[in-house]
Amino acid sequence: MDLRILVFSPLIFSMLLLLPIFSGKSVLIRRFAKIFASLHFLYSISFLLFFDNTSTDNYITEITFFGQKWLGTLGVSLSMSVDSISLLMVILTSLLFLLVCVASKGVIKTKHSLYYALIFILETSVLGVFCSRDMFEFFLFWELELVPMYFLISLWGSGLAKKSAMKFLLYTFIGSLFMLCGFLMLYNFNFIAVSELTADIYNITFNYEAAPIYLQVIASILVILGFAVKLPIVPFHSWLPSAHVDAPTPVSMLLAGILLKMGAYGIIRFNIQMLPDAFLILCPYLAVFAFVNIVYAAVLAYGQTDIKKIVAYSSISVMGLVLLGFCSANSLGICGSIFLMIAHGIISAGLFFIVGVVYSKTGTRQIIQLGGLASVMPNLSTFAVILTLGSIGTPLLISFAGEFLVFFGAFVSSFLNSYLIQIISLSSILVLVLSAIYTLKLVHSVFYGNLPEQCRMLNDIAVHEFLILFTLSVLTIILGIIPMCIIDILVPSVQMITGTFGG
Repeated sequence: MDLRILVFSPLIFSMLLLLPIFSGKSVLIRRFAKIFASLHFLYSISFLLFFDNTSTDNYITEITFFGQKWLGTLGVSLSMSVDSISLLMVILTSLLFLLVCVASKGVIKTKHSLYYALIFILETSVLGVFCSRDMFEFFLFWELELVPMYFLISLWGSGLAKKSAMKFLLYTFIGSLFMLCGFLMLYNFNFIAVSELTADIYNITFNYEAAPIYLQVIASILVILGFAVKLPIVPFHSWLPSAHVDAPTPVSMLLAGILLKMGAYGIIRFNIQMLPDAFLILCPYLAVFAFVNIVYAAVLAYGQTDIKKIVAYSSISVMGLVLLGFCSANSLGICGSIFLMIAHGIISAGLFFIVGVVYSKTGTRQIIQLGGLASVMPNLSTFAVILTLGSIGTPLLISFAGEFLVFFGAFVSSFLNSYLIQIISLSSILVLVLSAIYTLKLVHSVFYGNLPEQCRMLNDIAVHEFLILFTLSVLTIILGIIPMCIIDILVPSVQMITGTFGG
């Protein structure tokens, strides 16, 4: 078990795909990509075999250059390890990249070598974010992700793809500059406190003499600005709907299923774990932003006519719930948020894939032009109902456990200004009714009612499409029935992180 193989093998495979031997051989490229992605997913699962969920040093490893650290004199290294939070994110990432390789069949029709190479470069960058132990290594992988994502949207997208890709790039890059300033402050605080240069995420400590609380709050705000763009938090969200609408279906699956989780993961790792006192001060304000996310995105989703935009805005609303769970500052709420991240990764990938299938078969995403598709595509409609019910938190489906823990954790929150958190949590529960309305309205408008004349000859989903939706639907049901198989893995790591909160 070696994290270096896990993280960098997709990058090496991407280089192989660019060799002349694969030139013009789209079927061969696609098959090799699926085989590699399958093996990589199995390898990521195997890390559970010897995993200790009470430790942050699982599979710790470091990349050296002729025996020397990356920037050893500055205390900066390319070191990796995983705890239960990051390992679950790694497994989710590997699974969705495998499904995306399968989903790309029939969607990607040009430049296959470049497309799959960029997909696997993106996978390396995302895995690097989740496995990094070093702040600047984290930043390196965070920035690397921008390059393949920009080209995946701009080259294979539709509509205003180049504009949407540039918007995504600029928003994320500007946010990253604030995040880097926050990292430099943390790096400096630690040096003042312990007289040692290190960027190790798990070893950085500082005291109030080295970093008064107002400086910690400033550093926390700078860091969270970078993560707020990716999460996304309103008003830093406007890049997301346009990126989703113009991106090809497989890229939308990755964008919603994985990339949004990078922002949430960053808040856990840096704001909650490294700056707990500052985070407690910011919690009431972040809870207000979370409530705005939930309400504003739900209202916008209700008013959309493009089904892809509805799913995109619903993602923003769900990530507001994730942020609310963080603001509870206790193990219950944070466990719920992480579980909801996994649930949203599975469900959003499935919903965006369904939207892509509907668009490819009907040529439209406008609700007014759709209806009655269940009569000609019963398999697709069945999966749509399962994933939709999962997305609105139906009991015994995957989102229910996460939402319950988030709301319960927020309601029993016991720190200063916790009454505000409790009021917001109760109000957010009522807003979920609106989410159920627009989501069920989407399913009813697309799959039931009168079937348009031009849709009467449509065929149901193909075998590879069935396998993707079957996998995601089964996970939605199984993890809804037995959520403790995930929560039991999470609890020790979350309790270590929330120890300073007393949660």
